[in-house]
Amino acid sequence: MTALDPTEVFRSEAADLLACLETTLLDLGDKPDDRGLIDTAFRALHTIKGSGAMFGFDRVAAFTHDFETAFDRVRRGEVPASVDLVNVSLAAKDFIRTLIEDPDATAPVIGEAILAELERLITGPGRPAAAASAETTAIEAAPAEAAGWQIGLAFDPDILRNGTNPLALLDDLRDLGPCTVTPRLDDLPDLDALDPETLAIGWDVTLAAPASREAIEDVFLFVRDEMTFRLAPLDATAAPPPAAATVATPVEAPAVPPVPTTPVPLPAPDAQRAPPRRSDERAATTVRVEAQRLDELMDRVGELVIAQARLSQLAGLQEDPAITAISEEIERLSARLRDTTIGIRMVPIGTLFGRFRRLVHDLSRDLGKPVVFVTEGEETELDKTMIERLADPLVHLIRNAIDHGIEEPSRRAAAAKAATGRIALTAEHVGAQVLVSVRDDGAGLDAARIRAKAEEKGLVQPGTVLTDQQIYQFLFAPGFSTAQEISALSGRGVGMDVVKKTIESLRGTIDITTEPGAGTTVALRLPLTLAIIEGLLIRVGETRYVVPLSAVEECVELPESERSERGRDFLSIRGELVPFLRLRQLFGAAGAPDPHQKVIVVSVGEARVGLVVDQIIGNHQTVIKSLSKLQADVATFSGATILGDGTAALIIDVGQLVTGGRADPVREFQEVA
Repeated sequence: MTALDPTEVFRSEAADLLACLETTLLDLGDKPDDRGLIDTAFRALHTIKGSGAMFGFDRVAAFTHDFETAFDRVRRGEVPASVDLVNVSLAAKDFIRTLIEDPDATAPVIGEAILAELERLITGPGRPAAAASAETTAIEAAPAEAAGWQIGLAFDPDILRNGTNPLALLDDLRDLGPCTVTPRLDDLPDLDALDPETLAIGWDVTLAAPASREAIEDVFLFVRDEMTFRLAPLDATAAPPPAAATVATPVEAPAVPPVPTTPVPLPAPDAQRAPPRRSDERAATTVRVEAQRLDELMDRVGELVIAQARLSQLAGLQEDPAITAISEEIERLSARLRDTTIGIRMVPIGTLFGRFRRLVHDLSRDLGKPVVFVTEGEETELDKTMIERLADPLVHLIRNAIDHGIEEPSRRAAAAKAATGRIALTAEHVGAQVLVSVRDDGAGLDAARIRAKAEEKGLVQPGTVLTDQQIYQFLFAPGFSTAQEISALSGRGVGMDVVKKTIESLRGTIDITTEPGAGTTVALRLPLTLAIIEGLLIRVGETRYVVPLSAVEECVELPESERSERGRDFLSIRGELVPFLRLRQLFGAAGAPDPHQKVIVVSVGEARVGLVVDQIIGNHQTVIKSLSKLQADVATFSGATILGDGTAALIIDVGQLVTGGRADPVREFQEVA
């Protein structure tokens, strides 16, 4: 087992902190008076600064220190959390991320400009004259060095639960020189009310030795956001406030003094401190695992499923009850292991949705279009590989929704709409699929304008009869754009074709619905996972194929009147006409067709199509294997799988098969093989 690289550990932790910081800053833009958000942002900055200094990221620590100093004035109430301050803070956060990921690609002048803008915002005219706390003022007014120091320490009551030992910090102070420690016992409760996990005392420390202010602050570097800290030169005229029932104790024996005989009045329990945390209220334990290890685990499980299928087939041929029992037990265990492994790879899609808040925030500012971003279904889980590959398509869809869908404020006012546009990003489970939708409340799609542009680019001949859905599909053609002029966001016809290619590579489909004047919805239908799926094993001629079970609606017998290859290619199922494709013709199968052919009715978007096959063998746990690079252009098949007898079966891409169903996909596959 290889040792962890400390630098990579820091980068991983910093990425989580920066993501938290970005989310907090965006929330702060909507709720500038929320003290909890301000404290959360400050803690994230403080942790990044301390960890960066510890792991040798000196530029990160120096820049974050100045950023933290500026933001500390917001925390103290001196400066309001304005929209401009949030925007500059987001730029500072991006600069920190660049310093961590690629420090050689960052110019110091960029960081200096950001800090200068921060300084201008926090010191500009009209700033509230709220006084800082006495402790902070004392620290800022203190000289860099002094012959001795008077230090006041008051920690948060829960600091012991976080693993911090205040006595060890006092020992670190002693290393700087002779110290005298005086405990503060004002808030010490009665013995019956004493909680051993709650800190109820503070300390006043007299350091009788020359030391720098920076050296003293470094002692409390990692707990500054969990304490009140007062620092003043020893010869300062302001003496520390007297503490009730104090006992001067040398720091070599920092013990809690006896409780005074006269009880000290206590505040109400709720106001004094939070109740101790019970064990069942602790956060769930998590373990960080490399994504590569999860992929390797999935591969091993896939091989196990294939081996189990072969064992089941052999057990059926042997007709030995003992072997059959073992085979069934292994099948049960492998199915549970498969489900557990897939569950480990499942990630809430909310981790992806959170990334787009910044995108909407920046686009709204750059385009001058007020937009509110709403998300629903963040708890919907999807395979981690799907989430990684879904990021770029959603970026393009959201950019187009804001740039092309949402109208200018003046146009929205003329249409009696709210001045603020709305982008909704939702996710939900629909059967064995996940439906991810991007909806805007803009002007909707103009089918006539899209068709005119398609005719101009030669994508369709004038006069061709097309439905609106067919016209909307031109939006996904490479180089297609209806923008009047090229801008930084659109006009070059790139983006939507990337969306279609990516979604098709994920074995998904795209549906577009629009209502003129009310908005447009782009819905992405995606499978839950790309690793193992439930499939329907079929036979066409002498070759076996797999149809994803998530696309299958029902199976019916092909009527005798339709068994002729010169039939109408339509079935009447419960009064509804369903077109069907004869896979023997499409796949070029040899030999006579089976006398009892079956029709598998599959759903493609909102349409239903039948696939005529010779035999339906049954359900099959399908471990998806990618096709080689030579077959990368064969769109009819999304992959292959290994059957129990060791032979391969192609997995049919139902969407591609139906849309291009009159081609000869097998011959195409054989030509490039």
